[in-house]
Amino acid sequence: MQFTQKETSLLKDLKEAEQTCVEKYKNYSGQAHDGQLKGLFTQISQKEQQHLDTINQIMGGTVPSMQSGGGSQPQLSFTPVYAATPADPNKQKDSFLCTDLLSTEKHVSSVYNTAIFEFKDSNVRNALNHIQKEEQQHGEQIFNYMTQNGMYG
Repeated sequence: MQFTQKETSLLKDLKEAEQTCVEKYKNYSGQAHDGQLKGLFTQISQKEQQHLDTINQIMGGTVPSMQSGGGSQPQLSFTPVYAATPADPNKQKDSFLCTDLLSTEKHVSSVYNTAIFEFKDSNVRNALNHIQKEEQQHGEQIFNYMTQNGMYG
């Protein structure tokens, strides 16, 4: 598969973004105080590694077939752990981690959005669209955790 200079540049941007996501989620999983949040970050880290693997495959000229279902993930429900103590320093630290990762997901989703419109190969576009949907789901999961724990709004 031959990529244009622009497509190659976009793939490098996506690879860098995914590497950042993998590192952040792994690091933040170790820093999170709430066990549910640790689990969420670990789960998302694994999906981000799959995204990075997919981008590397595309860069190597192979477009993997994406699982059907548009990247749907089970919706997680969280038991609020911080409702009684809003000034808890652990809550503040976890809130910072969530806010940073939510911002990261917004950025990564926008990078995918641009790339999807710039690729001529429809199989690549479909693969990138699939990943973008999963990135948006990650953002939703973080948003839901933050909302249920009084960290958002």
